[in-house]
Amino acid sequence: MGTKLRAARPVSYFPVPPVMMFPEALGEFSIYLWRGGDFVLYTASGQKFTIRHSQVLHKNGIKEIYIQGTDKPLYEKYIEQNLGTIIQDETLSISVRTKILYEAANVVMQNVFERKLPSALRARHFDRISAVVKNSIKFLAADNSLSSVAPFISHDYKTYTHCMQVFIYSVALFQTYEMSDHEVFEFGLGALLHDVGKAKIPKRILNKRGPLTQAEREIIKEHPVHGVSMCAHLPMTQNTINCILFHHETLDGKGYPAGIRGDNVPMPVRIITLTDIYDALTTNRPYAEAMQPYEALSLIRNEMRASVDMQIFKRFVAILSGAEII
Repeated sequence: MGTKLRAARPVSYFPVPPVMMFPEALGEFSIYLWRGGDFVLYTASGQKFTIRHSQVLHKNGIKEIYIQGTDKPLYEKYIEQNLGTIIQDETLSISVRTKILYEAANVVMQNVFERKLPSALRARHFDRISAVVKNSIKFLAADNSLSSVAPFISHDYKTYTHCMQVFIYSVALFQTYEMSDHEVFEFGLGALLHDVGKAKIPKRILNKRGPLTQAEREIIKEHPVHGVSMCAHLPMTQNTINCILFHHETLDGKGYPAGIRGDNVPMPVRIITLTDIYDALTTNRPYAEAMQPYEALSLIRNEMRASVDMQIFKRFVAILSGAEII
């Protein structure tokens, strides 16, 4: 199945699901298999990954292929260039396209949160995030798209998967309102980037097991302002900025950073606030186990009525029910 190459160290490679290799698309990176303690070259840089390559992997039950760590930027470029075409390809099942979309979005968002970023979000990261938003909105507009995404929802909290899930839930809600495509894009971009400021919060605080000190809570509360600061040089509209800055504001004025209340909290921001709370409650966090969806919704309904928009809450329950998530 290939030429054996002695691996310097396994950690210099990263795993990728085979579904992320698009038939007939040309990649500028080599693909390897892990066999008996060695990385085995499967397709070389500049070689097309064909349907036959995909079939051989499937036949042999291979669930992961590998790319050299130094080629990660080339892999990300490949995803960006091919994602739109692939997820609109109706010859692929909706479950396959959903997996591709979810994996691609997580690759892009993981880059933002797990690389050591400078004080600002780089333009190339922003372009990739914008492309994910545009492609995802098209995909999520299809009937039953949320139910197809549901099996991929992660219940283990990572900031980048949380951002993606808040984006998915929020777009599903945006699409029930009379919004233009451009407005859905603006607010969707804000939903995906709502926690980008957490890239500036020390990981020891974000991942702390047990209660935070008052000082640590105050540091966490800085992330909306950090997020806006990181994006200040980018071509964002005020609608997008509001989503990043105000997603922890509440209707009763007890939120942060500004303590605005009622109608001063824009409706799309209220949507993100709700989906942010719901996703946090239904994922395992360092300090709390995941709740079942109905438990999380009951807690929101019974204990957060003054904080969240209950009309939006009712729509959200209907959407989750329709997607058979509850």
